Amino acid sequence: MTDVKHYDIILSPVITEKATMASEQNKVFFKVALSATKPEIKAAVEALFNVKVEKVNTAVTKGKVKRFRGIIGRRSDVKKAMVTLAEGQSIDVTTGV
Repeated sequence: MTDVKHYDIILSPVITEKATMASEQNKVFFKVALSATKPEIKAAVEALFNVKVEKVNTAVTKGKVKRFRGIIGRRSDVKKAMVTLAEGQSIDVTTGV
């Protein structure tokens, strides 16, 4: 895979309180493309951050229906990946790629 494809798979890091606490167990959270598979996510993280990935878990959060001034709208679906890194590996998501 090329680097351009890797950047299309990994959209952004997820920086929340829960993600920060999980980083103590070598886990990092990313927003990924809805069409991304676990092997593609693993390859992208290993190529972009030069780390060894042990496993990848994914979850799709369905978008909510919201109203704004009486007009019904819908939020987009979001796919998140929890990447478990090998022992001794780390990613500093605050610095960017």
